[in-house]
Amino acid sequence: MKVVDRKITELIPAEYNPRYITDEALEQLKASIQRFDAVEPVLVNMHPDRKNIIISGHQRIKAARSLGLKTFPCVELNLDKDRERELNIRMNKNTGAWDWDELAVHFDVEELTEWGFTEEELFAYDESEFGEDFELPDGEKDPFQQMAFILSDEQAEAVKNAISVAKGKDEFKYIETFGNENQNANALYFIVQEWVKSKTYA
Repeated sequence: MKVVDRKITELIPAEYNPRYITDEALEQLKASIQRFDAVEPVLVNMHPDRKNIIISGHQRIKAARSLGLKTFPCVELNLDKDRERELNIRMNKNTGAWDWDELAVHFDVEELTEWGFTEEELFAYDESEFGEDFELPDGEKDPFQQMAFILSDEQAEAVKNAISVAKGKDEFKYIETFGNENQNANALYFIVQEWVKSKTYA
């Protein structure tokens, strides 16, 4: 598949493109392009009825325009509008999801936030498990309990970092979860168990 440099002024955004980008994410994308150049080409349609329509890469082109770039690497395809629209959705949908546990193992919070993650993303929890108004249904509370704590910013930061570190340890893989699927809660229990052991054998 050939990659060609195309003039940005020639490229036309798809009128149906469903993706958007926040101002913060746009700044991160611009920083990435500035630091590493355009490492991921844009897909452009060359079908006679859809010539120069962007199939995938709208936000990269937006960032490139903002940076004043004149050209951008592109892969040219020849698709009718139906297939073009399908590929647009597939390219946006099939990008996968983050394995948060693997991120915790291999990357530091400081690195991830510097590279564009927010703390809300890194320490988000599933509202189906522990949402703001979460309450375990009757009959499902035993053997689980809901616990909530009020922490200062400094305390919360320390707890978040400790949980991240705990989930990255090999021993964490073998901890007794008692059927609990919430990994942050299991990590907190792991931390407590390690503390108890240190006191027991001190």
